[in-house]
Amino acid sequence: MPYCTFVDDRGRHVPAVDAAEMKEVDRIAVTDTGPNLYQMMENAGRNLAEMVVETFPTDWSERHIVVLAGTGGNGGGGVTAGRHLVNHGGRVTVVVTDESRMGAVSGQQLQIFRAAGGAVLAEPPERAELVIDAVIGYSLGGAPRARAFDLISYANAQPAPVLSLDIPSGLNATTEETPGAAVQANATMTLALPKIGLCSTLAGDLVLADIGIPAHTYRRVGRPEAAAVFDGRYRVPLERNLNPDD
Repeated sequence: MPYCTFVDDRGRHVPAVDAAEMKEVDRIAVTDTGPNLYQMMENAGRNLAEMVVETFPTDWSERHIVVLAGTGGNGGGGVTAGRHLVNHGGRVTVVVTDESRMGAVSGQQLQIFRAAGGAVLAEPPERAELVIDAVIGYSLGGAPRARAFDLISYANAQPAPVLSLDIPSGLNATTEETPGAAVQANATMTLALPKIGLCSTLAGDLVLADIGIPAHTYRRVGRPEAAAVFDGRYRVPLERNLNPDD
């Protein structure tokens, strides 16, 4: 079971959630309080693109960024990040596990990515300078199979840095278990609140990103303290406290 708690770069405790709690936060936001799925995806993608620019300062027009995307919201967030990077001169290729099964909002983000000049390929290129892992989010349902397994294997075989969105693909957001293949990330940008499973070192360095969830939503799920996490910032570095009883 997970063995840590999380603190920000100012030493403040940051509450963590399991997959069921995060699903309820998303449900309330989409059906009641807002923001809607498109807005959350846009906020996630822009934060991720900004993190890339800040973490890897270089001329990305000369480097190849490969986004590995699933069919759900996690994949859509990765595609959105790719589009923002293309808009700022990046050379970005997206590879989707199954484009025909993408959700409506994620599919629309892929359409916009193409219109911005991004490349969509059936297979990942032989080499990348940065891999963005957006294959599977917090709703992992078992061992990754088929294309998801192949893209996770690709990410782990690359010498390039790997940046995961929300949680490394293949890592259980609640139990920290890996029922099959899982991405070994250099860093993970997690969304709204850290997931308990991010105690795992598979996640690498941790950053928490604001996707616009209002305080009322957190109160509805019994987490009112979550509303003050960002304190005027859109991204907050996190550290694992490996001795949570201290």
